[in-house]
Order: sequence, then C-alpha cells, then structure tokens
Amino acid sequence: MQPSPIQRPSNAFIGASWAALLIGAITYLSGLWNATMALNEKGYYFTLLMYGLFAAISLQKSVRDRTEGVAVTGMYFGLCWISVLLALLLLTVGLWNATLQNSEKGFYAMAFLLSLFAAVAVQKNVRDVARAPAVTPADAPGT
Repeated sequence: MQPSPIQRPSNAFIGASWAALLIGAITYLSGLWNATMALNEKGYYFTLLMYGLFAAISLQKSVRDRTEGVAVTGMYFGLCWISVLLALLLLTVGLWNATLQNSEKGFYAMAFLLSLFAAVAVQKNVRDVARAPAVTPADAPGT
C-alpha cells in the first residue's frame, strides 16, 4: 500500500485555523482577565488552557506519526490521550464547582474547546505545509 501524497492545505484553511485558535485563546484569556475570581482560580484556568493546548497538539502529532509509520511508544501515545482527557475533566470539574453563572461556564467551555480544536488544525497545517512538495506556477492547477 502506497501512502497518499501530502497536499498543501489551502491558504483559506490555514488562515481560518489560525483565526479560530487566536479567537478561542484570546476570548478565553480575556474572560479570565475580566473575571472577578481569585488570582489562584485564574491561574488554574490559565494552566488548563496551556496544558490542554499542548496535550492536543502532542496527541495530533502522535496520531499522525503513527499513521505515517513513525515510531511512537505506546506509553507516550497513552499519555497524550490521558493528558487531553485529563485537561477536559479538570476543566469540567472546575467549572462544575465554580461560583459562576451557567452562561459564564458555557463561555469558558466553548472557548476552551475551540482553542483545542483549532490547535489541532494549526498543527496539521504546519506539518502538511512542511511536507508538501513545493508548487511552481507551471505546476499549479488550471495553467
């Protein structure tokens, strides 16, 4: 079985992925900045965002490496999954027990999930752009 050739993602998809990541993260962080919660609570939610982003990117890279035949140990792969699930669980527990209105809880949850999803898309795009063959104007479709 031959691997399919890597195609470069469109500029629109690359831009949309970066925009989603920036919108999600900035929205989440601006919510924290303006929140009336204690500084240690803000630190908890900030750390969850950073941990979640790292875990999601690491999981995406591990899944992609395995798909492409790059060796990834089962322990690391398992830790990636555990990290993503743990970040989601910790956010859920934190929001469940927070003294916030339900609309605020939903705000943080949606901004967090948007950020994680966008981070995976950005990582995919970065990797695809790096691996895609360079397209010269003569090779471009429609020429």
